[in-house]
Amino acid sequence: MQTRRFPLESSYNKLLEPSCAIQFAWDPILEKTRQRQRTRSNKSIDFFRGFLKDPRQVGSVIPSSRFMERKIIEFSELDDARVVVELGPGTGGTTRALLRAMRPDARLLAIDLDSRFTAIVAAIDDPRLIAHTGSAADLGAVLKQHGLLAADVVISGIPFSTMPAEIGSAILQGVYDSLADNGRFVAYQFRAEVARLADPVFGDSRRAAPVPLNIPPMRIWQWTKPSAGG
Repeated sequence: MQTRRFPLESSYNKLLEPSCAIQFAWDPILEKTRQRQRTRSNKSIDFFRGFLKDPRQVGSVIPSSRFMERKIIEFSELDDARVVVELGPGTGGTTRALLRAMRPDARLLAIDLDSRFTAIVAAIDDPRLIAHTGSAADLGAVLKQHGLLAADVVISGIPFSTMPAEIGSAILQGVYDSLADNGRFVAYQFRAEVARLADPVFGDSRRAAPVPLNIPPMRIWQWTKPSAGG
């Protein structure tokens, strides 16, 4: 069976032939824009595949927006942080934002259950980054494995609302135990389940704010571990 070619399609194909008199100039700026668009598209596809593989472990169908990333940086207060932990880095958009905001001598430990996401994050060319496949519940052991001391900041995008409460509570207790005095725990979520679980561990959240421009809209919280002296 022959493929039917419509006049408009034939005209368009003819325009793309090398012998066509019309030549399209190569624009380096346009090409970079297209490359960024392709990269973001590929990341969204990877994120969606991860979501389909296990929706309970991926917080969103799409990666966080730049609005969300900026709010995460604001709440993380990275100026003096030397050890930063990211739980659930996904395809690395937030990871890159954290690296841009971090000190030159800081380290970022990114932990994800999905080895495919870990491989994507590990491809980021930054010597400060450690990509680790494992469970957030083992945070203390993972820090020790990589020779890191207590974390100054832990940022989490893992969905506490879709996991059993006992597992969520265990993760949050592990985060608390792994934080340095006055260390910060930052969580961004669709639902407030993380606050219900974290408040008994950390006390009331120090800061909270909606991020309505993210798609879908989310909310972000910050808790601070009190110093040993109170």
